[in-house]
Amino acid sequence: MRVLAAGSLRGVWPQLMAHFPEPVETQFGPAGILRERIEAGESCDLFASANLAHPQALLMAGRALAVVPFASNKLCITVCSDRLHGNDDWRALLTRTDLRLATSTAGCDPSGDYAQELFARMGQASDAVRERALALVGGHHSAPVPANTLAAEWVIRSGQAEMFIGYASYAEKLRQIAGLTVIDIPEPFNPRAQYAAAQITARAHHLAAFLQSQEAQKILREAGFDVA
Repeated sequence: MRVLAAGSLRGVWPQLMAHFPEPVETQFGPAGILRERIEAGESCDLFASANLAHPQALLMAGRALAVVPFASNKLCITVCSDRLHGNDDWRALLTRTDLRLATSTAGCDPSGDYAQELFARMGQASDAVRERALALVGGHHSAPVPANTLAAEWVIRSGQAEMFIGYASYAEKLRQIAGLTVIDIPEPFNPRAQYAAAQITARAHHLAAFLQSQEAQKILREAGFDVA
């Protein structure tokens, strides 16, 4: 069975597949780009997306048999620790013009789409923050993030930006990296990332069902994802 899966599932996917009885070949990438590849004719049995809209589009176009939601996520901000001020919260950080802000690439990578949604919820600060944001990862022409390195870690340590908006499922690992601080984004400003699987072929039915099982949900929860 062949799967195309969102890059943010890369860390948890081997644990999930270790509990699935059939062999699965998986390729990871930004979900928006993976959807484009499927629409262009690339074959796979299941598409695991970090945005419900991509599987739904395939379903509406007749390219998927069913869509199964299986997890959710939210955003957080990772910032270079020595650039923090004592009274900085998430909004203060995003509006500080002395800090470069990086995100994933909207349209290609759902994390970038959710960052744009976050900006839209910031009221008067929205346009200024959006204009400053640098889309550095997850695009068609973005430099690849080095293997075994988190995007926020790479962007900040390589000096491309002082802060990065990414998924909260990475927060625990990022907090363990010296020199980085993770800042939570509160409700109702924080968008909800809905993960869903598009069943492209009948062969993927059991895998789609497994992702909703109690066993898979426990693994996802322990990896930092929200589940139903």
